[in-house]
Amino acid sequence: MKGFVVASLLSMSPAIAQAAPVESFVEAPGPQGPLKGTMLAPEAKAAPVVLILPGSGPTDRDGNSGLGIRASTYRLLAEGLAARGIASVRIDKRGLGGSAGAVADGNAVTMQDYATDAKAWVQTIRARTGAPCVWLLGHSEGGTIALEAAQSATDICGLVLVSAPGRPLGEALRAQLHAGLSDASLLRQADSAIDTLEAGQKVDVSGMPPAIRSLFDPRVQGYLIDAMAIDPARLAAAYKGPVLIVQGARDIQVSVADAQALRQAHPAAKLVLLPDANHVLKAVADDTRSANVATYADPSLPLAPGVVDAIAGFVTAR
Repeated sequence: MKGFVVASLLSMSPAIAQAAPVESFVEAPGPQGPLKGTMLAPEAKAAPVVLILPGSGPTDRDGNSGLGIRASTYRLLAEGLAARGIASVRIDKRGLGGSAGAVADGNAVTMQDYATDAKAWVQTIRARTGAPCVWLLGHSEGGTIALEAAQSATDICGLVLVSAPGRPLGEALRAQLHAGLSDASLLRQADSAIDTLEAGQKVDVSGMPPAIRSLFDPRVQGYLIDAMAIDPARLAAAYKGPVLIVQGARDIQVSVADAQALRQAHPAAKLVLLPDANHVLKAVADDTRSANVATYADPSLPLAPGVVDAIAGFVTAR
């Protein structure tokens, strides 16, 4: 099938020794204060630039969060790309981390807000580097933000959608809950809450069991309502630029079917399936959930074989 690749697990030839990449801190304009991030760039001044858009929740510029995720996926990705001659900027979302002062309430956001910030970052990066365009690399929910931003931006080189959903958030959340919960009563309540949010209405969580209540925190329900109205496949179909879709076969949050839905919506896209990679792009040797989840808290693990090669190869070829 055209555009379909199963990533090779063979290692690349040893790279020629090169100077260490240069790290610097960068800012882009936010609504009420600056957005902040980290640029990691090879010494080459004409290097292509990738903007890494983080996934959902309180995920920071390195790919970590206070919810137990310490895989440092984005930092490792930035380092891998720099070794291949590609610059990157990884960011804290508005209202979080270094970008906490960008808005008064980090929970009062929409996907369009994040897309607006992505476009502000693209302009800042172009002004700083002189790059004619910037690649958007969206991980998980960041893939949807990349697709949203690309609908109205003209200075984007293309999209790299990594572990990105290919269906609306409500459908993806249902699938995750049904895969991870066995309590029928909890599932009925969660399904009902998702139905209500999809209808554009807020949910009363006062009688909801703690096991699922945090998913429907009243502070983020406005954001959830907005996000559930977006169909990533529809956005992919509307985008006309180059697209790379990278998906791990051992991802327990986003499925291969999601990647295939994006590929079907954008037939010219290149799809790379990584047999042993999970959602945080670490290699997992078996199908046990415990082994998979353990990698989320281990920054010492390298990225799965093929991740950096697939992204760097796609970017440098263009």
